[in-house]
Amino acid sequence: MRSARFWIILAVLFAANILISNILTSATQPPTVTISYNSFLDQVNADNVTSITSTGEAITGVTKKPVKDSSGTSSTKFQTQRPAFANDDLMKVLQEHNVVINAKDPNASTPLWETLLFSFGPTILLVLGFLYLSRRAAAAGAGGILGSFGQSRARLYDAEKPSVTFADVAGIDEVKADLQEVVDFLREPQKYQRLGGTVPKGVLLIGAPGTGKTLLARAVAGEAKVPFFSIAASEFVEAIVGVGASRVRDLFAKARAAAPAIIFIDELDAIGRSRAAALRVGGNDEQEQTLNQILTEMDGFD
Repeated sequence: MRSARFWIILAVLFAANILISNILTSATQPPTVTISYNSFLDQVNADNVTSITSTGEAITGVTKKPVKDSSGTSSTKFQTQRPAFANDDLMKVLQEHNVVINAKDPNASTPLWETLLFSFGPTILLVLGFLYLSRRAAAAGAGGILGSFGQSRARLYDAEKPSVTFADVAGIDEVKADLQEVVDFLREPQKYQRLGGTVPKGVLLIGAPGTGKTLLARAVAGEAKVPFFSIAASEFVEAIVGVGASRVRDLFAKARAAAPAIIFIDELDAIGRSRAAALRVGGNDEQEQTLNQILTEMDGFD
């Protein structure tokens, strides 16, 4: 037995096929020009009309050569209106010039399903497509199409398989000694809490490229055996306003869920600057908002 999802997909494909077929058909057909009834009779008498369709007094037809309307637009498809008082024996004239005659019931209405399909079909297809893509993205862990913009792109290194320790870091013994206190606190927080100690809010590593800042941060996480979140500061900022701050909140939320944990933000100077400088120029750009959010999260991070 087919699932409901199968029938929904089948219905969507059927509707899309009808819409696309009609769009392509209308795109390849010439426009319809409106001509006077006198001009219509002249075209019939000139053997230029191949077929007509009558819907009451309204007449549409096709000509061999293009005809022009009052604005100068030409086409081989035309429409006109036969006067109710006309007494020109039109049927006989059309037959004499071998015009194919068709007729439609003027009282016939368009089926309701067709009206609804062409009125709401495109909108329904767009909504269904959007929902489908959103569910696929959510199932993949992206939180939906729109939600993925505000999610952190930090890499998480497995705490159970530390790949770097202090033994892998050569030199800088004084720095390692200072960071050992952070490692001890992460390993045995109760020992420091009994004495009223609190965990450092963060450590700022300053140095030229290639001096081992990233390696040292990973070594701290490896020694403490806690999750290590790593991200470049430039990955926070996007053209969309507010995305950077949202990614910061998401990153710290993930770290809180995995606490105790370490967050390493590489190349912080990509977004870090004096906030007083931004105030002087009267700006509050995306980098400013991202930096403010980082400082806010650090101040309240346990």
